[in-house]
Amino acid sequence: MALSRTPASGITIGRLARQAGINIETIRYYQRRGLIATPRKPLGGIRRYTDETLARLSFIKRAQELGFSLREIAELLKLGDGSCKQTRALAEHRLTDIEKRIRDLESMRVTLAKLIRTCREGNQPPCPIIASLEHDQK
Repeated sequence: MALSRTPASGITIGRLARQAGINIETIRYYQRRGLIATPRKPLGGIRRYTDETLARLSFIKRAQELGFSLREIAELLKLGDGSCKQTRALAEHRLTDIEKRIRDLESMRVTLAKLIRTCREGNQPPCPIIASLEHDQK
C-alpha cells in the first residue's frame, strides 16, 4: 500500500511500524541515528510519515538481513545512487566478514561435535564436556 507523498496526509508512526514490520522504538532509534528523517510535528498535531520513509525502512531491513551494520547502512544510504565502486567495496567487506564467521562457526561445530562424542551415555562425573571447558579457560 503506497502512502501519500505529503506529510499532512501520511501515516502515523504506529501504522508505519506495522507496515514496516518493526516496532515504534526501532523507528525512533533510526531517527536518532539519522537513518530516517523525523517529520515536522504540526502545531498540536501528529507527525506523519510518507512512502519514502517506508521504502527507506524496507531498505534498512533488507541490508540488515544481508549482514550490514547500522553504520554500514548509513554509509550505503549516503551513497544512494552514487558510486558503485564504494558500494561494491562495502559489500565485499561484508562478504569477507560473513565468510570468516562461517569458518568460525564451522570450527565451533567440529569442536562441539568432538566433545559430544567424548560424552558417554552414562551420567558419571566428571562430564568430559565440562572438564574440557574448565581446562580450556585462559
